[in-house]
Amino acid sequence: MSELRVAVLGVGKMGAFHVDSLSRRVRGARVSVVNDVDTDRAEQVAAPLDARVETDPTAAIAATDVDAVVLASPGFAHEKQVLACLEANKPVLCEKPLTMDEASAHAIVQAEAELGRRLVQVGFMRRYDREYAALRDLIVAGDLGSPLMMHCVHRNPAVPDSFTSEMAMADSVVHEVDCTRFLLGEEIVAVTALKPGATSSAPSGTSDPMLVLFETESGRLVDVESFVRTGVAYEVRTEVVGENGMATIGLDQNLLLRREGRWGGRIAPDFVERFGAAYDAQMQAFVDAAGTGTVGGPSAWDGYAAVAVCAAGVEAVSTGRRVEIRLGDRPEATR
Repeated sequence: MSELRVAVLGVGKMGAFHVDSLSRRVRGARVSVVNDVDTDRAEQVAAPLDARVETDPTAAIAATDVDAVVLASPGFAHEKQVLACLEANKPVLCEKPLTMDEASAHAIVQAEAELGRRLVQVGFMRRYDREYAALRDLIVAGDLGSPLMMHCVHRNPAVPDSFTSEMAMADSVVHEVDCTRFLLGEEIVAVTALKPGATSSAPSGTSDPMLVLFETESGRLVDVESFVRTGVAYEVRTEVVGENGMATIGLDQNLLLRREGRWGGRIAPDFVERFGAAYDAQMQAFVDAAGTGTVGGPSAWDGYAAVAVCAAGVEAVSTGRRVEIRLGDRPEATR
């Protein structure tokens, strides 16, 4: 296949970025179909690309001029759309969450396993970030000795008032869930959420910031500071503490300026700027694999595990209790 024809479902901020990536920065693909509940927005995105607009997402997936699918639609639509991709035997890159609940996410894992080949890639783009990849290599090589603890920071400058504590767990901390599994190579078995005094910019009843604690299979501890209304910038940092040393990524110290009695640097204002190169690398990997009829990267199982941990995290936020996680059976074909 000389050029992969891709349907993009959902062209809000994330979907529009993916369209731009496929059209300008990724080799071997073009956007052939665009779908969005906002037809005018879909038309605006499709027109410069000579792509067509399909108002029915299921029809867009099944279309004969589509070889692969990128889902940037709302999370509640993912279950039906991913299953449609599996039914059509088309590779799909699905933005997180894979689905909205554990049962449906595990059903997708099972449905894909029954096909006997991978078709679902979940959009945990940090795995394609050069710093996270380097940290993973460092851990695998044993240069830090056995990892003992991990400290994470996930801060946003601002979110809408409708962004609740539970949403912070499912939409922000979910990335730390996947990074924990990716970097340490094991499952998370329990989660606890601690709620210090809230920032004055948080709506009444919203816990922001939060401190989230993960426990892994081997007893490692991972703490995550989630603070989505800092009023500063988009900050993501990770430190791994090992027996023989420590390693930190995400310090944003590429340029430090000293001038007029001050010193400092610039912090990325949002997630697209911070992880733009990782998003492009993720998309290139998806296109390369989809051209051969399969996918790589984060799997349906990774998506399911993240949904399960976040569900436990939401329960931990609501109840104030430590919540254990018990994953369903993993089909042999997905290992």
